[in-house]
Amino acid sequence: MGDLLDVAGLVEVLEAGSAEAGDVIFRLEQLPVYDVASDGGDFRRWCGGGGEPDRDRKRVYTDLLEKRAATGVLSQRVRVFSPDLSDYERYSCEWGYALNVPAGEDVRVLHRGEHRIPPLLGFDYWLLGRHTVVRMHYDDAGRFRGAELAPEVLQAVLDERDELWTLAEPFATWYRRHPELGRRPVA
Repeated sequence: MGDLLDVAGLVEVLEAGSAEAGDVIFRLEQLPVYDVASDGGDFRRWCGGGGEPDRDRKRVYTDLLEKRAATGVLSQRVRVFSPDLSDYERYSCEWGYALNVPAGEDVRVLHRGEHRIPPLLGFDYWLLGRHTVVRMHYDDAGRFRGAELAPEVLQAVLDERDELWTLAEPFATWYRRHPELGRRPVA
């Protein structure tokens, strides 16, 4: 593991990586919890019974998703969930994906114990188009430790992404089948 990108470096790579019609920006997430500053305290508010995420903070991302969709850039995500969803996974459904999908992100789910999940590479990543892999690094508590460009795993990531995308269920369909997980219906 070489020099890691911090949050600002990661954002710069993501912004430069895919911006033309037909490009795909793909994210794989598989940790039961992410302890990241980018949630702006929303997870803590959700745990305390808050009614909605910070609108100004959330709007930054949903506006980006809408802009990408309007320019023909596809935003895709596969979320691999634990057999029994953690509080963080439940929060990410209600205050994350349920709002991201209407803004243009195609989120799909693989729920351990419900879906067939092939052996995984074992790390989260962003895939920009078919040419750039950004491998994400987190500690055991889900705290972001950095990211790195990882061209050496490009083909393995492309193969994994294609397989997971085929197997995963659209979030909205899956979430509707699991009303016990949320407090708010998905549009």
